[in-house]
Amino acid sequence: MSEIRKPFPFAEFEPKWQSRWDSENTFRTPNPGDVGFDATKPKYYVLDMFPYPSGTGLHVGHPEGYTATDIVGRYKRMNGFNVLHPMGYDSFGLPAEQYAIKTGQHPAITTAANIENFRRQLKSLGFGYDWSREIATTDPEYVRWTQWIFLQLYSSYFCEEMNKAKPVSELENKGWSRDQIDDVRLAYVADTPVWWSTDLGTVLANEEVEEWKSKGHVVERRPLRQWMLRITKYAQRLMDELDTLDWPEGIKLLQKNWIGRSEGGEVVFAIADKSITVFTTRPDTLFGATYMVLAPEHPLVPQITTDENVARVEAYQKDCASKSDLDRGDLNKDKSGVFTGAFATNPVNGAQIPVWIADYVMMGYGTGAIMAVPAHDERDFEFANRFNLPILQVVRPLDDSDWQGYAASGIAVNSGFLDGLPTAEAKAKIIEWLVEKEKGVRKIQFKLRDWLFSRQRYWGEPFPIVWKDGHHYALSNVNLPLLAPPLENYKPSGTPEPILSKAREWVELPDGVTRETNTMPQWAGSCWYYLRFCDPENKERFISETAERYWSSDKPGMVDLYVGGTEHAVLHLLYARFWHKVLFDLGHVSTPEPFQKLVNQGLILGEDGQKMSKSCGNAVNPDDVISEYGADSLRLYEMFMGPLEQVKPWQMKGVEGVSRFLARVWRLAITEDGKLTEKIKAADCTDKELLRVIHETIKKVGEDIEKLSFNTAISQMMICTNALTQAETVPLKEFTQFLAVLNPFAPHITEEIHERICAKFDRSPGLLSEAVWPDYDDQALIRTECELVVQVNGKLRERIWISMDADEETAKDRAFASEKVKEHADGKTLRKVIYVPGKIINLVVS
Repeated sequence: MSEIRKPFPFAEFEPKWQSRWDSENTFRTPNPGDVGFDATKPKYYVLDMFPYPSGTGLHVGHPEGYTATDIVGRYKRMNGFNVLHPMGYDSFGLPAEQYAIKTGQHPAITTAANIENFRRQLKSLGFGYDWSREIATTDPEYVRWTQWIFLQLYSSYFCEEMNKAKPVSELENKGWSRDQIDDVRLAYVADTPVWWSTDLGTVLANEEVEEWKSKGHVVERRPLRQWMLRITKYAQRLMDELDTLDWPEGIKLLQKNWIGRSEGGEVVFAIADKSITVFTTRPDTLFGATYMVLAPEHPLVPQITTDENVARVEAYQKDCASKSDLDRGDLNKDKSGVFTGAFATNPVNGAQIPVWIADYVMMGYGTGAIMAVPAHDERDFEFANRFNLPILQVVRPLDDSDWQGYAASGIAVNSGFLDGLPTAEAKAKIIEWLVEKEKGVRKIQFKLRDWLFSRQRYWGEPFPIVWKDGHHYALSNVNLPLLAPPLENYKPSGTPEPILSKAREWVELPDGVTRETNTMPQWAGSCWYYLRFCDPENKERFISETAERYWSSDKPGMVDLYVGGTEHAVLHLLYARFWHKVLFDLGHVSTPEPFQKLVNQGLILGEDGQKMSKSCGNAVNPDDVISEYGADSLRLYEMFMGPLEQVKPWQMKGVEGVSRFLARVWRLAITEDGKLTEKIKAADCTDKELLRVIHETIKKVGEDIEKLSFNTAISQMMICTNALTQAETVPLKEFTQFLAVLNPFAPHITEEIHERICAKFDRSPGLLSEAVWPDYDDQALIRTECELVVQVNGKLRERIWISMDADEETAKDRAFASEKVKEHADGKTLRKVIYVPGKIINLVVS
């Protein structure tokens, strides 16, 4: 859109209003005790999932959720709420470190530059953030409290009796030894199989493996000594307490499936002079176990493999080391495996069954070993057919289904003392038998594994831990924050030795004390940022008790509305919930959950229908759209594309269409020479139909914002604009109400028009953003007239406004009074009148 074609001067007034909001701290939100705090106002905490400040900046897909929360925040402010709507940056992470390796520039420098660009872009969209609360996870003061929270986990254990975290000092007082306490800490050290990348120089979380492998990086499985967080102790609470939250059911299901609760039993199988325990949800099928499978990385594999099978087993293990869990699980269509040469004893019948290793069994679930019942498990059935292993029916289907591969409940057969029992009874009886014979126990198992919390990269929070004589110790709080030392070389060594180990002077302390050289994952900073936003300047606590209690509520979750992408549906949300629950157990926060209501905005695709990204070449820079159409047009279009939760393709023509709507609003008030139009009058509204549309708009837009139905709210405001345009006079009061309703969506243009109105009519030039949301009049909503479609011989000839209770004779007279109707009816005989009150009248003439 050229300068000549621009329908209203957004380039002049948008920066003006952004500057004024900044200079006047319009959206600053006072805390209890601050100047300007009003204790009578209710609180509303609306939050965006904060961005990772990459060098590419924002594309137009990012502001979708930000615009939605901004509309809600502005609307709540106008309704008398003390609104907390902050913004910050998730600024640690691997991409910044990789850039530093390539350029030799410290990641802090590039991160700061990226943040500055993000801040500029966000401000150019006019978002009503409280910028005084801005934080970045890399800020030293923020790092201090992230490390402090880690130490809360390190200094706690999970009390099974009370089902909550408690300080390990209680165990010290009971005389527990150091080793005993270390075994139960919520933050602990363990040797565990991890995904290691030699060229990235760090371990990766399971969910990161596919991303970095697709970029050409080498990733393999290997055992390493790592810091872990005992999230599994919270598995049941993490599942149960989801039900107290206003989250999409799909997201709740994803979390529950990730946690993966299973009820069953653990069964002990003897392998020569050794034994191995397997977990099964179907112990009733034990008689049908015809072979056993261990995960390739199971520590027992080298101990039981016979000499003639060693070469094949080791080759298979090496091949599996580079496969992700996804490759071995959901994407694993072709079953593979190798026989170890060992045999296990089935405890119920003494049968000797072969022990295999196969990639479809993983150490991350159960014990890393399964009893294979191919007759009644799809994966086992495929494997048995592939390697010609025995398949024995032990469950008779309840219907006429084929028993091979049948995994549902049925009747036990070929199962000794279980024969004839339905599945539920057979489960109970076999578990009783296993317990009595000391060959197993009843067990509840979770798929959730403890959280791998170590990284070997540089750009992350150092652990506030030191080592001496093989033991780890917490740093004192007075020594926080512990910041990483400056390094000239961030390049990985190719070994698991963390990059921080290069800083020998930093690592080696007096008296043989050394610092922990692993760093925390990027998840650490994003686990608790919503808490710091409530009290970002506090030097004494991560959040004051007063601020925490004020911004919390009587609901389980602290944040009233949390908006972000579905890519964080499981891990970020799960990790944040875990940390919050620990802090709740220890008395640091007053709610058991962080986020009460969650909404996931849908992706905005490129015009080619693909996911928008720089690598695909379809990303649209919001700077370009703002330059061409203005920030208000971009905001409005993002909300008008469709329901917030849906996936939607970007169309630049759509932005132009929304821009034309705003131009109509502008022309309603401002003439071509920039003056206020004479059409606006400081007079009562006598047009009942116009009054009805205005109040209908106030009502519907408010209700739609509450429901996050922004596209339908905009449609209603378009209807209202049409009515105002067609009116002979635009009443000042009602037009100002319309501007207030439009303001959360298009704050710049409405502030500009409002300011000019105030100047002409000698009104106080206060900000429209600080106005009160208008009330609608129920009486004004009552329709006294309706639009009646007039047809002559079935063809539309006119539309007229008529009383809602007009009878047929009145409607006929009004219709014949129209010149357009006369044109087609004069000189002809009226044969019939078809009248549907409030809708249509059809005059049949000949």
